[in-house]
Amino acid sequence: MGLFDWRLRSPEVLQQGGVIGPDERLPWGQTALMGVQHVIAMFGATVLAPILMGFDPNIAILMSGIGTLVFFLITGGKVPSYLGSSFAFIGVVIAASGYAGKGPNAGMAVALGGIVACGAIYTAIGVLVQAVGTRWIERLMPPVVTGAVVAVIGLNLASVPIKNMAASNFDSWMQAVTFVCVGLVAVLTRGMLQRLLILVGLIVASVIYALLTNGLGLGKALDLSGVANAAWLGLPGFASPVFSANAMLLIAPVAIILVAENLGHIKAVTAMTGKNLDAYMGRAFIGDGVATMLSGSAGGTGVTTYAENIGVMAATKIYSTAVFACAAVLAVVLGFSPKFGAVIQAIPLPVMGGVSIVVFGLIAVAGAKIWVDNKVDFSDNKNLIVAAVTLILGTGDFTLKFGDFGLGGIGTATFGAIGLYALLNRRSA
Repeated sequence: MGLFDWRLRSPEVLQQGGVIGPDERLPWGQTALMGVQHVIAMFGATVLAPILMGFDPNIAILMSGIGTLVFFLITGGKVPSYLGSSFAFIGVVIAASGYAGKGPNAGMAVALGGIVACGAIYTAIGVLVQAVGTRWIERLMPPVVTGAVVAVIGLNLASVPIKNMAASNFDSWMQAVTFVCVGLVAVLTRGMLQRLLILVGLIVASVIYALLTNGLGLGKALDLSGVANAAWLGLPGFASPVFSANAMLLIAPVAIILVAENLGHIKAVTAMTGKNLDAYMGRAFIGDGVATMLSGSAGGTGVTTYAENIGVMAATKIYSTAVFACAAVLAVVLGFSPKFGAVIQAIPLPVMGGVSIVVFGLIAVAGAKIWVDNKVDFSDNKNLIVAAVTLILGTGDFTLKFGDFGLGGIGTATFGAIGLYALLNRRSA
């Protein structure tokens, strides 16, 4: 079958308990609606990541759409995935650019250079995987290593919302209100509303913030004048990368984390669809790497395949890659709307801080989930030492200096986990 030759299936297939495979599609109207749902699913995280890094969220949305289309083309339309902003970049981008957590990031250019370098390494790994397979990655990064590195990403970022996104006692209370709102949505709702817990919780908390500030004068008022004045259509604020050795060495190792993420996501889709996608693993890495390079070249964040959208596929049993092509086109359209960008910029900082506490905590717990799902044996001292040291290196932001270059917490934790496991595994073999 050709790249755009999906086999048409009737909606009755789903009613009878069947699935829509990657090479199949529903009628175009329903396929487009499913695309909208996937945009909604990726929206909260894809917008939150650039805000936390001081990037333009419009660019991030635009490049997520373009990146997903690139991924679709490179994988031959065989791998159902959406590429959104990766949270793995937040800590290293903040460290490389010196971002303080408020407003536009003045050091964005050097961070973009690091993101492009990361994408290049990721692409090279994809070429190697396409040639020799994935077994070497699984040996280099077993679950004890990947779980620790993923957990560290969340723990390393903990101080950002708590120390930089609450300027007053009222702001701190609003952060608490926000994460309580998200928690209530997560526990008390069902279906798609529950899957959009971050977005819905953010909206509810923003309404409460407006009532307390604009209504009762308790804090800085919510200002929507920027939304009213913004045009519906226009070019986003593109930015160009600057290539600094320090920034590239700090950010490029994130490629290792992206490989682990993508590997896990494709394995999950394989399990859900019953179609073995291992043959496309290398092409998936290449697609994600090229998309990351393109995004960094235009002023966007690094991208990764999104678990949020895999969750939507699991819930709907629709794995059609046509759905993701539609979602990508819609994201590109949204990226050219300054009005949309102004809405994002109007979100109160303490509300974003409360959401960040939840998101960073979920990342940390996702690392622990990798250990649980893979039954990592912590009675084995090798696993125990690797996990323990990695968590403290990352959480404490342990830094090693090499002349003028400093390798910060996430970097030392990532390389430390891989190197320590290799060393201890050799000793125990």
